[in-house]
Amino acid sequence: MKKSFLIIGAGEVGLAMLNSLHDYQEKHGQQLEIAVLVQPLVNSAARIKNNPRFANVKVEAVDLVNENIQNLIAVFEKYDTIICCSGFSTGRGMQVKITNAVLDAGVTRYVPWQFGVDYDKIGRGSAQPSFDEQLEVRDLLRAQHNTHWIIVSTGMITSFLFREDFGVINLSEKKISALGDWQNSLTLTSCEDIGNLTIEILFHQPEILDQVVFIAGDTLTFEEMFHKLEGLFDMGFDRKVWDIPQLEKDAKDNSDNVFSRYRLVFTNPGVTWPLSDTFNYQNKIAAVGFERWIKENIL
Repeated sequence: MKKSFLIIGAGEVGLAMLNSLHDYQEKHGQQLEIAVLVQPLVNSAARIKNNPRFANVKVEAVDLVNENIQNLIAVFEKYDTIICCSGFSTGRGMQVKITNAVLDAGVTRYVPWQFGVDYDKIGRGSAQPSFDEQLEVRDLLRAQHNTHWIIVSTGMITSFLFREDFGVINLSEKKISALGDWQNSLTLTSCEDIGNLTIEILFHQPEILDQVVFIAGDTLTFEEMFHKLEGLFDMGFDRKVWDIPQLEKDAKDNSDNVFSRYRLVFTNPGVTWPLSDTFNYQNKIAAVGFERWIKENIL
C-alpha cells in the first residue's frame, strides 16, 4: 500500500485526521509520509509546527480559493492518498475545484469532503444548495476509473448538534427543539471518530475502494435525546417541535441563514441510518455515543 497522505485543512476534522494517522503509525510501527495543506496567512501552520505530535508533518501552504488548478495539481500529484477536510467554508464550487485537481493529478486514492449525510438519498434541489455540489463531486468520481475514492458518510457531526445558533439543543436555556417530529432521528458521529474510523477504513483489508461507507457514533430520535438530556443533567428540559411548514417558512424567509436551511434539510430521509449498517459496528470498533460525548465534552 502506498504510504503518503495529504490532509486538506487543519480545522476540527482535519486535526482529528492528523491525530488518527499519527496514532495509527505509532500503534502499527509504520512510518507514513504525512502532510497537511493549510491556507497561507492563518495560524494553522504554526499550530501544526508547534505540536510535538506533528513534528514530522509537512505543511503545504496553499490558497485553495485563489490558486489556479495547475498549481493545485502540482501539489496533489506528490501524494498517494488525499483526504479533504476543508469543509464548506472555502466557498461555493471549491469541492468541485479540489476534486477536479485531484483527478487531473492522478492521485491513487481520494476521500472527498463528504463527511455528512447520504447525499444520494437526499437528491438535488434540497434546502441546502451546497448538497447539490456534493452530488456533483460524486458524479465526477463515479465517471472515472483512474483515481479510487472512498466516501465516508457520518451523519451530523455531534458537536454541531449543540451549537446554540443551530437551535436544536440549547443547554443555556435547557431546551430541545425537535425537527419535524419527535420520532424523527439523527445519526451523529464525533470528530474524533470521523478521524479514527476514516483511517481504519483506509487501512482495512481487504481494501475498501470506490464505495460509500457509513459510520456512526449514535442514531437516536429527538424523543430519545430529550429523555437522555433530562437524565444526564438531572433536570427538566423545555421541548417544542418545529414542524415542516414552519421550517419551510423559516428557510424561505431567511434564505441567507445557513442554519435555517440546515434545520429543514435534516428532516429529509438520508440523514439517519441504523448502527447495524455501519462499518464500525460490523467491525466491532467502539465509537462515542450521544451520552458519552456529553459526559466527555460538557459535564
